[in-house]
Amino acid sequence: MSKNKQKQNKTKKHSGSSGDAQYILSIVRGLGRDANLKDLFPKVLKKISQTEIILALHQLEREGKIRLEQKGKIKVLRDTHQQKTEQRNAKVLFGTADITKSGAAFVNVEGMDKDIYIPNKFVRNAMQGDAVKVKLTIYGRRPEGEIVEIIKRSQDSFSGRVDVFEKFAFFIADERNLKTDIFIPLTSLGKAKHRDRVIVRITDWNLDGKKPIGEVMEVLSDTPSSDYDMKMILIQNGFSIDFPKDVYKELEKHTDQIPKEEIAKRLDFRKVLTVTIDPVDAKDFDDAISYRVLENGNYEIGVHIADVSHYVREGSQLDKEAERRATSVYLPDRVCPMLPEKLSNELCSLRPNEDKLTFATIFEMDAAFNIKNFTIARTVIHSKRRFTYEEVQEVLETGKGDYVEELQTLDKIAKHIRAKRMKSGAIAFEKDEVRFKLDETGKPIGIMIKTRKDAHLLVEDFMLLANETVAKYGSKIHGHKKQIPFVYRIHDTPDPQKLEMFSAVAARFGYKINFDDPKDAAGVFNTLLKKVQGKPEQNTLETMAIRSMAKAAYTTANIGHYGLAMEYYTHFTSPIRRYPDVMVHRLLEHLLTQSDSIIDKGELESRCKNSSLMERKAMDAEREAVKYKQIEFMQDRVGEEFEGVITGVIARGVFVEMRETKCEGMVSTEMLGDEDFVFDEKMVRLTGRDTKKKFELGDVIKVKLLSADIVLRRIDLGLAEE
Repeated sequence: MSKNKQKQNKTKKHSGSSGDAQYILSIVRGLGRDANLKDLFPKVLKKISQTEIILALHQLEREGKIRLEQKGKIKVLRDTHQQKTEQRNAKVLFGTADITKSGAAFVNVEGMDKDIYIPNKFVRNAMQGDAVKVKLTIYGRRPEGEIVEIIKRSQDSFSGRVDVFEKFAFFIADERNLKTDIFIPLTSLGKAKHRDRVIVRITDWNLDGKKPIGEVMEVLSDTPSSDYDMKMILIQNGFSIDFPKDVYKELEKHTDQIPKEEIAKRLDFRKVLTVTIDPVDAKDFDDAISYRVLENGNYEIGVHIADVSHYVREGSQLDKEAERRATSVYLPDRVCPMLPEKLSNELCSLRPNEDKLTFATIFEMDAAFNIKNFTIARTVIHSKRRFTYEEVQEVLETGKGDYVEELQTLDKIAKHIRAKRMKSGAIAFEKDEVRFKLDETGKPIGIMIKTRKDAHLLVEDFMLLANETVAKYGSKIHGHKKQIPFVYRIHDTPDPQKLEMFSAVAARFGYKINFDDPKDAAGVFNTLLKKVQGKPEQNTLETMAIRSMAKAAYTTANIGHYGLAMEYYTHFTSPIRRYPDVMVHRLLEHLLTQSDSIIDKGELESRCKNSSLMERKAMDAEREAVKYKQIEFMQDRVGEEFEGVITGVIARGVFVEMRETKCEGMVSTEMLGDEDFVFDEKMVRLTGRDTKKKFELGDVIKVKLLSADIVLRRIDLGLAEE
């Protein structure tokens, strides 16, 4: 056989995505645990093109046979049959409950093709969204089981009506997914009276068949509808609007007096210039920055963070409640804090002209702003000035005001840090943030767009530097006999399918981009984001770019942070509002003191998962609340016309963001014209069957506000008359 024919046969043997995929899988398996793209390409490029390799790898990833990781690593996964076998042999599985109207449930278990059916009598008192442990009782096409344990409640507070009797009271919830009444002891009624509408928090779920026990947190009978709806958004996303009595009781032990012996244990920075820089309406000051020039001419910059772990001891009632909440939630008209106000706004808050306990990363930098060394230590500070972002921005722009030289130098250092990060491949997302101007009742009377300037970026850059430094430090052994676990903030590479979709949409706007190598996606995004600045399609493409990214999460298994282009990253700088930061502070103390106590990695990972889950719930609540306030604002503008940009297209119509108000509404197909419209899913557009008129992402159109329905949470638009 001739060489040409042999070559043709070889090519034919591996042609087609299925053949390519199986061939590449065999090569990857042969490379073993250290399989990497740089080793794979030389082995197969002579037989398969680069594009075919990428497509085959994506196919294998979709089929669950491999996982593409950072730095080109390829992990071979166990096949689905093996996973199912292991799950079945385990018999006890973990998943999320989906309660049906009949009272039965289906439990979704990650990695299983089918949900597990739970008959009504085996649901126990699980609720919608609860994390549960399930015992499998029937295998096969329709697996069945019984819930044996509630791992985490999705919600523990409810709104409804209280009925008060002579010796006890009962609460009847509005929520349909709570199938039982709640027993309220008279001592837990607070100011509630018979038939009052109230918010109740369950204190004991009573799994032995008795009624759950609760306490009244707030009487709602005279609550304005907007205030009530904001509270419902928090409650239905799993957040309590007040703290349990035992937390307040424990809080009484804490005073604002700092013992001299505690100060003696710390590095004393009280005489070093230290300032805070925060939003004008901030009350909890997590972080402060210290600045001084050393005798050798180098700069010393300290990033000092509120030492919450000094006040919130592990295992205390304060700690348990903070762990359960995991995060503060920021709605347009209120904050639902992770910690009680006495801690968040007083004892832990780095208020000016007060001695405060902090945990710090302290950097020594030379004249070229290169880090010569760093120190991680517990410190005590005395903030000299509480700056707002606007005040610092004015100092930077005018060269006038308090601490001009110091702030200008900090700004130069921050820009140096930022430039290095961007050069490493960090993605520069700068999406607009909507803020509301509210009247005394909380009703929005204006909408503003928050723009990030040098003052914001200055703080952000130093916080990122501190977080990265702490993560690197935590990843090392530092004299321990064995590696201890640490908490990381990770961000995986983008989903290849989402990148393909993004590329197709960008092409419609005239931007030809290529994501052949996911590692280069950051550079592609940054180049594109610069090009779209100030153009009609900017918001659409920025939003799609963010959605194509993987979700960041907390874990003990580090894979790096793709969006920030950091191999090690954690959250250390906001312990007043994030529980993972509290965990990191405790782990640092463990490392610094070289403690011999054992850290349970499984327990740490469980807390990480809860923090990731609650973070997503907080984001859902915040988005829902912003949408609510936007609708509330637009109610007074029905009938007005606005210029807008199409931000979404579905078969039922198009979503339009009005430029003036940044509010999004929907124009249904019935309002687009007197004809049928055909939806093209691939091109994401609607086309009139008769006129061929097209409505596509990024199109600028003029719309009329038809209605703003606060109950349905919907803004309806029509096309403005030409």
